[in-house]
Amino acid sequence: MNRFFGLIKTTTLFALVVGGFMISSCVPQRKMMFLQDGKKQATEKVYENDRSVSYKLQPGDNIYIKVVSLDEKTSTLFNPIGAGNYSQFTNDASVYLNSYTVSEQGTIEFPLAGQVYVQNMNIEEVKQRIQIILDEYLKETVLIVKLVNFNLTVLGEVKRPGQYKVYQSGINIFEAVSMAGDLTEFADRKEVVIVRQTKTGSETIVVNLEKANILSSDFYYLKPNDIIYVRPLKIKQYGFATFPYALIFSTISTALLLINFFK
Repeated sequence: MNRFFGLIKTTTLFALVVGGFMISSCVPQRKMMFLQDGKKQATEKVYENDRSVSYKLQPGDNIYIKVVSLDEKTSTLFNPIGAGNYSQFTNDASVYLNSYTVSEQGTIEFPLAGQVYVQNMNIEEVKQRIQIILDEYLKETVLIVKLVNFNLTVLGEVKRPGQYKVYQSGINIFEAVSMAGDLTEFADRKEVVIVRQTKTGSETIVVNLEKANILSSDFYYLKPNDIIYVRPLKIKQYGFATFPYALIFSTISTALLLINFFK
C-alpha cells in the first residue's frame, strides 16, 4: 500500500513539474506584438519620418538608363540592346544584361560620352549628369534612370529566411519581414539586427520592433544589401518545437494506467 501511495505522489509531482515547465515555456503575448506604445487607450499618434530614400550608388550597383527621343535611330545608340522592349526583362539575368554596372572606379561606360563618374550620387543626380551629356547630341529627349534592383537578406527567426530582390526605390523593415513570411513565435522583437555596408566595412544596428517609435527611426527604411537578423528568444531552448511533450504525456498516461491497475 505504501508503495502504491508513493507511486501516486511521484506521478503527481512529475505531472506538476511538467505542467509548470509548459507554462514557463509559453511566450507571453506582449512579446509577440509589434508597435506597442505603452498606452491602452486607442488614440491616433503621428510618427514623423522622412520617406525620401536617397541611396548613393556604389561599385557593383546596376542602373537602368533609357533615352526616349523623336529620333529613334540616334536614341538607339544610347540604349542597351533590347532596352526599348520591356518584354526583354523577364528574369534577373536579362535585367542585369540590359543595365549599366558601376565599376570599381565608380563609373559607368555611357555611349559616346565614355566613362561617367556616378559613385556616391543618387538616381536624380545621375539623371541630371546624363541629361547634360545627352543635350550635346540630342534635343527634346526624355531620360529614364532607375536603380535596377537590390538584395535584402533576412535571417534568423523568420518563416522563410533567404535573400530577396527588391524592385522599388525604398522598403521599410516591416515590408522586409513580411517578404520573409513574418516572424516566428520565438522571435525576439526587441533584438532585430541590421547589418549595413559602409565605406569602411560593416556596421550593426539593433532595433526594437515592439516599440512604436521605430516608425520615426532613421533605420526604419532599409538600404540596398542590408542584412536583417532576427535573434531568438532565450525561451526557445525550452519551447514546444524541441521539448518531447508527446513522450512525457504518454509516460504519464502509462503511469496512471498502472496505478489504476494495481489499485
